[in-house]
Amino acid sequence: MSTFEFLFQGILVAMQPMNLMYALVGVTLGTAVGVLPGIGPALTVALLLPVTYKLDPAGSLIMFAGIYYGGMYGGSTTSILLNTPGESASIVTALEGNKMARAGRGGPALATAAIGSFVAGLIATLGLAFIAPYIVKLALVFGPREYFALMVLAFVTVSSAFGDSALRGLTSLFIGFALAMVGIDQQTGQARLSFGVPDLLDGVEVTTLAVAMFAIGETLYIAAQGNNIAEKVEAVKGSLWMTAEDWGRSWKAWLRGTLIGFPIGAMPAGGAEIGTFLSYATEKRLAKNPEEFGHGAIEGVAGPEAANNASAAGTLVPLLTLGLPTTATAAIMLAGFQQYGLQPGPLLFANNPQIVWGLIASLLIANAMLLVLNLPLIGLWVRLLTIPKPWLYAGILLFATLGTIGANPSVFELGMLLAFGVLGYIMRLFGYPIAPAVVGLILGPLAEQQLRRALAISQGDVSTLVMSPIAAGLLIVAAAAFIIPLILRLRGRGQVLSQLAANED
Repeated sequence: MSTFEFLFQGILVAMQPMNLMYALVGVTLGTAVGVLPGIGPALTVALLLPVTYKLDPAGSLIMFAGIYYGGMYGGSTTSILLNTPGESASIVTALEGNKMARAGRGGPALATAAIGSFVAGLIATLGLAFIAPYIVKLALVFGPREYFALMVLAFVTVSSAFGDSALRGLTSLFIGFALAMVGIDQQTGQARLSFGVPDLLDGVEVTTLAVAMFAIGETLYIAAQGNNIAEKVEAVKGSLWMTAEDWGRSWKAWLRGTLIGFPIGAMPAGGAEIGTFLSYATEKRLAKNPEEFGHGAIEGVAGPEAANNASAAGTLVPLLTLGLPTTATAAIMLAGFQQYGLQPGPLLFANNPQIVWGLIASLLIANAMLLVLNLPLIGLWVRLLTIPKPWLYAGILLFATLGTIGANPSVFELGMLLAFGVLGYIMRLFGYPIAPAVVGLILGPLAEQQLRRALAISQGDVSTLVMSPIAAGLLIVAAAAFIIPLILRLRGRGQVLSQLAANED
């Protein structure tokens, strides 16, 4: 079957009434979460993992993807009106967007962000649909050596792509490895690191760790920060609609942002943050009036927002085809797949085509829903910014606890939830990223299994791990993944910091 036929079948799955409802719930929750400062889509998906444990797999995954896309949309509202990026990918939007809001042009800033997100999401989702089958064909020839090299690439990716330090990323990753070793050995049947506790024989639940580190840890961290900083929400003045000049200055930026964001998001060492920095720098170089940058240039909102949403679709390429998460939300979505006994990768397309193509097609529908939700309901989203933080995070804490109890009613599980929550707080306090620990717990057992299979086939000869051209190539890419994000991040941040310094002058 061709890609068009698969996509058409996926649209039929996504158009089912229940799946449409899941998509609507996902994009609404995602937008609300993106608007609220300090709460990202990863935290929301983590909270919903235990709640959706017994729901339909296709509907739940569609809802998770809707949350991901909606969070990218909603983050622009916070950046523009509050000058508080909800996550690192929205930093660049705040530079020009908040300046436009202060000048009474918050409406056009929000409009170009919403329409640019729609355009980028639409093009990037189609790119995902047509590129994924080719990557799957390549991955179907993988053996144990290639899969182990792929896991090494995943580990290097999450260590270098999350946080500011690769060393801290590796430390977080090895915490996940240690937790992954708890329980029964898959090949020998022996208990490992269970310390005689029967509850540990089944290992550490991914959902418990994800909810604890993302939700409980974030709540404790915010509570420790206090509420001493006054946040001023800029009112949306004038019309929400863009003028003809705004359209003329935005549409090229939307396309350029899409072309920059999608391939960077699809790279194993990509992510939305790098694409937004490069898009902003590109728009500034190509602008007819570069002196407007720093004072509210609409291109500085249109380009990075398009790159942001194109990157979101791009990150689903390595996640669905190879099982590689390159963002925190993708890591939690990986846990969501495993929750239903599904392993993202080439076999997912062969064994569960309805689920994966329904998920891809639902992204097209989610984009249309988000465009309808964002512009007419901007007043509602702005009101969410007035929710007091104590109420907000108390609700998150309650929801996380009740979700864990519902999925696994055990006192020991609640104790682990609290312990991992404290660990997540400590890691945030000292600047250690959370996502690598979750990825280590998810992919650690798979990497161990493939390594042991490869060594059994080669009778213990370690050198055979690099004899395969594909395995050797993946290991070379893994080595490069340490260097490329560092160079791109330093280059992009240097340009943004110089822009911030110029703004202060």
